[in-house]
Amino acid sequence: MERLDKVLANLGYGSRKEVKALVKNKEVEIDGKIATDSSVQIDPEKCEIKVAGNVVNYRKYIYLMMNKPDGVVSATFDKYDETVIDLIDDEYKVFNPFPVGRLDKDTVGLLLITNDGELNHRLISPKWHVDKVYYAEINKKVEERDIEAFQKGIVLDDGYKCMPAKLEILRADEHGSEVKVTIQEGKFHQVKRMFNSVGKNVVFLKRVSFGGIKLDEDLAEGEYRELSKEEIEILKSI
Repeated sequence: MERLDKVLANLGYGSRKEVKALVKNKEVEIDGKIATDSSVQIDPEKCEIKVAGNVVNYRKYIYLMMNKPDGVVSATFDKYDETVIDLIDDEYKVFNPFPVGRLDKDTVGLLLITNDGELNHRLISPKWHVDKVYYAEINKKVEERDIEAFQKGIVLDDGYKCMPAKLEILRADEHGSEVKVTIQEGKFHQVKRMFNSVGKNVVFLKRVSFGGIKLDEDLAEGEYRELSKEEIEILKSI
């Protein structure tokens, strides 16, 4: 059970004071009856709520997929740079969502955004072994020994040994390489640092999959959409 004013405020119908005014003006209905008290306790998942004659589409959580663009930070707020939350509409901002994990400022691709804290924890915790798949372009030729090193667990510059990772070579020659990397952690600049440890540099990095959810290629960089019911079920089955 939740207070009516809290439910409507969280859904973007204004502050609690503004919701109180809506109730006072008899613009709010609960199950066909005019609401008279903005602090009344209701079950928003079972009640039919109307504001100004329009049915309120209640939901506790939102789940978004964004194709994160270059130059935008994976945060809810930043003093200097544009954030991924800045890119979404106000109808979603009222839910106070946050990015699931992070993508580096210059990394593009699949970023999940939600206000479901429990799901967020499961997706980013290494103990759940959630695959994060990246497409990367490397400045040198990637070789079989690099694949073996990734499988054994790369030791980063600070001495941390990564969990075993899968490295697949898509193309490799003297001009550089294209690879796919699958990791189950999210250390700071991890993929870039893993390649640095084997004497190579990442020149382009894009996340293409997270927890079995693939990036929607119809999304241009900076665009986003809600996850489908099927995609949400995949994530919640982890």
